Amino acid sequence: MPIKPTYRSKANWGTAITLIAALGICLGSHNVLAQIKQADFTGLPQEQRQGDVKFISGGVGLNESEAIRREVEHWPLGLRFSSPNSDYLTGVRVYITDTHGGEILQADSRGPYMLVRLRPGRYIVHARYQENEQTQPIEVSGKGAKRMAFLWSTWD
Repeated sequence: MPIKPTYRSKANWGTAITLIAALGICLGSHNVLAQIKQADFTGLPQEQRQGDVKFISGGVGLNESEAIRREVEHWPLGLRFSSPNSDYLTGVRVYITDTHGGEILQADSRGPYMLVRLRPGRYIVHARYQENEQTQPIEVSGKGAKRMAFLWSTWD
């Protein structure tokens, strides 16, 4: 025998509204979950922004490392931090300035790679690991990607 709903009970309406709200939350979160899965699918670390400069940093773990190496062609500047025996380094402090000393980017690496979206121009890249700083000038053109490798001895 089918159960007939009673529309007069306030408790039933409250339950129905709660269920509808929960369903709406679940359906709305589907889009958020799809975005998270898409980010996980690429394997890239989250893009960051400092002023007009976008960058990503990471490469810890095989998936993330491979994703960054595939992506480097699409960024004007790719930096790699390692020791002479190819051990990857993290926690490198990176400063990029224009040729007049104006700060363009200041960030700490979250892995052995950093990709930076710079406008065409001349820059100075300063990279500091522990107590040792290295400086390299670079010219970014509108075509192609520039790569820089910074090597530090990890023997103290």
